[in-house]
Amino acid sequence: MLHLKVVISEKYNSETNEFVTDEFNLDMEHSLLSLSKWESEHEKPFATDDEKTPEEWLSYFKLMTITPNVPDDVYNCLSYENMVDIKNYIEAKRTATWFRDTRNPSLNKATITSELVYYWMFSYGIPKECENWHFNRLMTLIRVFSVKNQPEKKKSQAEIAAENRALNAKRKAQLKTNG
Repeated sequence: MLHLKVVISEKYNSETNEFVTDEFNLDMEHSLLSLSKWESEHEKPFATDDEKTPEEWLSYFKLMTITPNVPDDVYNCLSYENMVDIKNYIEAKRTATWFRDTRNPSLNKATITSELVYYWMFSYGIPKECENWHFNRLMTLIRVFSVKNQPEKKKSQAEIAAENRALNAKRKAQLKTNG
């Protein structure tokens, strides 16, 4: 969850020689649920490299918000720092899992939409509650299922021969023989 302090107004109090700020606390979640709502509203996939208009981003920020009863003016007061925080939060991995092979053919073939992600979730038996997880964390879990459910890759003849040579060399060294 992302916690933002949005400065609504800033005034100088000359009696105390201090700046007084009026702030609004905003909690946001980049999740499959917010992404799904955005796609329903805009009728196009969110998780693409296509540029989004400022209005589309503002719409997504509102759908990410889990703080109840947020006045629209709050979104107009988002600072540059708030925007950077939101961008960094959306792009964050939010998981300790990493993959040796960066290619993932099963997840890269199609345009990813919320319905496709829900399909993957339900196919792998991932509970619906996970739609509230950070989106990138959920996608990592789906990728883990994809990788773990793949059949073991068969070794080539060259790989088998290399393993046998290494095993034979190890045994020769242990037994101190020439073969």
